[in-house]
Amino acid sequence: MDQNNKIPTGIFSNLKNDLPASVVVFLVAVPLCLGIALASGAPLFSGIIAGIVGGIVVGALSGSQLGVSGPAAGLAAIVLVAIQDLGAFEVFLVAVVLAGIIQVILGFLKAGIIGYYFPTSVIKGMLSGIGIFIILKQVQFALGADAVEGHNVFTQIPYFFDTLTLGAVVITVISILVLILWEQPFMKKQRIFQIIQGPLVVVALGILFNLLFGKAGGLSLEAKHLVSIPVPDNITGFFSQFTFPDFSQITNPQVYMTAGVIALVASLETLLCLEATDKLDPYKRVAPANQELLAQGVGNMMSGLIGGLPITQVIVRSSTNIQSGGRTKASAIVHGILLLLCAMAIPNILNLIPLASLAAILFLVGYKLAKPALFKSMYNLGWTHFIPFMITILGIVFADLLIGIGLGMAVAIFFILYSNYKKPYFFEAEEHEPGKPIRLELSEHVSFLNKAAILQTLNHIPQGSEVIIDASKSIDIDQDVVEIISDFKESAPSKDIRVKVLGQRLNNKKESEVKKFQKAVLDSSLQP
Repeated sequence: MDQNNKIPTGIFSNLKNDLPASVVVFLVAVPLCLGIALASGAPLFSGIIAGIVGGIVVGALSGSQLGVSGPAAGLAAIVLVAIQDLGAFEVFLVAVVLAGIIQVILGFLKAGIIGYYFPTSVIKGMLSGIGIFIILKQVQFALGADAVEGHNVFTQIPYFFDTLTLGAVVITVISILVLILWEQPFMKKQRIFQIIQGPLVVVALGILFNLLFGKAGGLSLEAKHLVSIPVPDNITGFFSQFTFPDFSQITNPQVYMTAGVIALVASLETLLCLEATDKLDPYKRVAPANQELLAQGVGNMMSGLIGGLPITQVIVRSSTNIQSGGRTKASAIVHGILLLLCAMAIPNILNLIPLASLAAILFLVGYKLAKPALFKSMYNLGWTHFIPFMITILGIVFADLLIGIGLGMAVAIFFILYSNYKKPYFFEAEEHEPGKPIRLELSEHVSFLNKAAILQTLNHIPQGSEVIIDASKSIDIDQDVVEIISDFKESAPSKDIRVKVLGQRLNNKKESEVKKFQKAVLDSSLQP
């Protein structure tokens, strides 16, 4: 597409571009919907439901022309733990509905800027930690092994080799090789390989190999190693397989805690994806963030009410939509319709897909979230970025997502406060020429944490100096700091120091009022 062309406005007038793009997005979405449901420990059909709602409902309400929503890998860790903690998928669905309500409220409160209040190091750590968690949770399905009780994601892995299925291992290895091949630049340049995506090829090959294994014998997979979604006899049977929330648990505090976590993480992931999609848009359209939160909130309410996973805007599907020539939201909506038709018409074919194929796809998804290059780039940014990044990852992998984000935020805030403590003002000592005024330029925000540093600096200014304290760029100065500077101004003449103060924050009436109050307190204390 040529970005110099007129920006597309009509949905129907751009169908010649949007329909082919929707087919490609649909082909990418099918294995991802199933795979993310698998990683989430939820019924596989719930992933399809989330994809349908994300395409049709969110696609229609969203202000993003090219964004595509559906179940997200970034929420898989939360969903897996939440279902286990809440005890039933139906109870978890209540949390999904409540998360949607929270997002709608955030949209009305115009909280679309919420993503800017989280340090990049914590956000990247969150995504990387989720990527590692997804990889670890897929080892069982990649090996075709039985579940191991009483162990965490690390200690259970050695036990999987006792019950592995050779056929699953073969399919996993071949699938990974195909996915790696599909990522190579020479493959991406070919139009045919842009249309036929790697995950779809992996799914098709997995079905083919398992059918061959069945005829050859020995490597054939059992039913427990294959996708299992309900197969309805008719349209009534299809709609009867939807799961509904157990609202009898609406008073359960843990449901509300889960809802809050889902709403926060889903909103963050959506807003980050929205920003990335806008940057990829050839027409450089900017989608309204608050409208997106409203759309996602309605989508999650709908998904939770009929048995679907939580929804976010997803960069994999959104970027595929752009690369495939999508121009308007019609491509996202049609992809949802195609998912609905697929679930209704060909569930028997979906049930032929080996779980090992989906595990291989999720291995690649997890790897992209936690690339070694990302660790290197974060390390190069310095310890103030790298340590919160790593703390977030370790917290997610060894504890849970909420603890990981909380620890990462705490460390990041510590570094921010420490940096602010060290640099409450700007003074280039090496550029200062003797005999000229000493200029101290205060930062935008000067808090009580800066009292010691400022006081020590002012106390060490030599006699006979001229000092300029510039607060013209300061937005907020703690009153304690104002008093320190005021005291310095009063005592400066006795040290033959000339002081000039710039900025309204240090030249307002508050200073004199504070002094009057202090004098009044002192006088009253001296009264007999």
